[in-house]
Amino acid sequence: MFVEIRISNVAVLKDLRISLEPGLNVLSGETGAGKSIVVDALEVLLGGRASSGMVRAGEARALVEGVVDVGGLDAVAELLAELGLECDDDHLVLRREIRAEGRSRGWVNGSPATAGMLRRIGSLLVDIHGQHEHQRLLSAGFQRQVLDAFGGCDDLAEEVTDRFRRVAELGDRLASLEERRGELESRADFIRFQLDEIAGAKLHEGEDEELRIEANRLAHADTLARESHALHRLLHAEDDAVADRLADAAARLRRLGEMDPALEACSSTLDDAYHQVSDAAGALADYATGIDHDPARLESIRERQALIQRLERKYGPTLPAVIERGETLRRELDELETADMDAGTLRTELERAGAAWRAGAEELSRRRREAAARFSAEARAVFPGLGLQGARLAVHFEDQTGPSAGGLERVRFMATMNPGFPPAPLSQIASGGEMSRVMLALNSVLAGIDDLPTLVFDEVDAGVGGGVAARVADRLEAVASGRQVLVVTHLARIAARASNHLVVEKDAVDGAVVSLVRQLDGDERVHEIARMLGGDPGSDPSLEHARDLLGRGR
Repeated sequence: MFVEIRISNVAVLKDLRISLEPGLNVLSGETGAGKSIVVDALEVLLGGRASSGMVRAGEARALVEGVVDVGGLDAVAELLAELGLECDDDHLVLRREIRAEGRSRGWVNGSPATAGMLRRIGSLLVDIHGQHEHQRLLSAGFQRQVLDAFGGCDDLAEEVTDRFRRVAELGDRLASLEERRGELESRADFIRFQLDEIAGAKLHEGEDEELRIEANRLAHADTLARESHALHRLLHAEDDAVADRLADAAARLRRLGEMDPALEACSSTLDDAYHQVSDAAGALADYATGIDHDPARLESIRERQALIQRLERKYGPTLPAVIERGETLRRELDELETADMDAGTLRTELERAGAAWRAGAEELSRRRREAAARFSAEARAVFPGLGLQGARLAVHFEDQTGPSAGGLERVRFMATMNPGFPPAPLSQIASGGEMSRVMLALNSVLAGIDDLPTLVFDEVDAGVGGGVAARVADRLEAVASGRQVLVVTHLARIAARASNHLVVEKDAVDGAVVSLVRQLDGDERVHEIARMLGGDPGSDPSLEHARDLLGRGR
């Protein structure tokens, strides 16, 4: 709930600091003092339309700030986390600035915030009645939630929503599968042609490099045979061959090693060299005799390489890419072959999910209609006491054309203020004062169900007096039990019930009219209640009447 509201340079409000408390807070003052401007400023703070016309004449900007205690409000914490905003000490500081040239900016705990973000946060904190912009109860979606909560259908409504999501998920999957199947069917012949071309080549990884090496060997077969023979003779077959000379050197070194052991290591190295050269000579001889002079094989390899290059140009650019393309094409054909079976399975699941949704939705609809009858009756019972003798509330159900997360129907609260007139949507049936009293009646019925921490009523007492005013005060006091209510009022009977009484007063500062807000207590409050009663506020009867009201209010 709100701890404090600060307003600077909004119309006649120069610099206000309003401290609010739990329970019933009232804001009184002479007509034109600026009481409703406080509500307008609060609407702006909560993301409402910001107009440059709100900026006090001669000032560059207007500023509205609010400090809100959000301790224990899990929904607010979740929303702040979703928006990437922090709230470390259970207090939220909302701020909105309006520039004289028309631009506006917002902040939440010092972080920049859009008007939309402020609206989302504000919808979890406060509801303003009297002007339509911030009334949650005018939202069809919220009306459905309210009816479900009133009827104890929250869990069932959530289950219906979950079942609808399952229906929607399966429907999307089936639609995607059928779209994919249609796409594959239109390409099936082309897919098969490409797959046959790739699969018919019987490619394997590394084949292109293997063919390159073999082709190079066959192309140079004469040179390889001739040179390997020559090297064999040089190393082993000719007179004075390298192997013979190494053998002679090794023998001589062994004899020297017998004279000096220091030469034994060199002798061993020469022995190894002799054996390695002899092995190389033998390998060259085998290689030379094994050289394949096969022009037909070379031509076959050239054709194979040309095939691979062609496939690479079409499906590549590399051999691994061609092979992967073939596997992809095979998967697509397999997918096409199993699509009918998969679609059949999904249709069965979809039918079951749809039947489960409908069963839950029909039960929810039955319980909603029972709750609607009770809700309408309770509202009608409250209306007369608030000066709405001819008013009645109806809950209208509009059938949905297909499955929806909300069930079988849309829910709309309808009302009429006068007998003989058909019910109409709430936003169309009442003046500002009547609307505030309708909302007060609904909030009375919903006490303990709607957990919004702060309610604001402007014009709730318009056109009422006497006994009706007392009953309006009773309702406001009841609704304020366990939450925070701010009422802008001109009725003494309502103001006397407040636990926190604030007064807006006009004054002249430096030749300009400004409005100030003071918290009243003691004799000041008695005199303000006396003024609100009419007559002479300084007379003993007026003061005594004011004390009597305050005594009864306590």
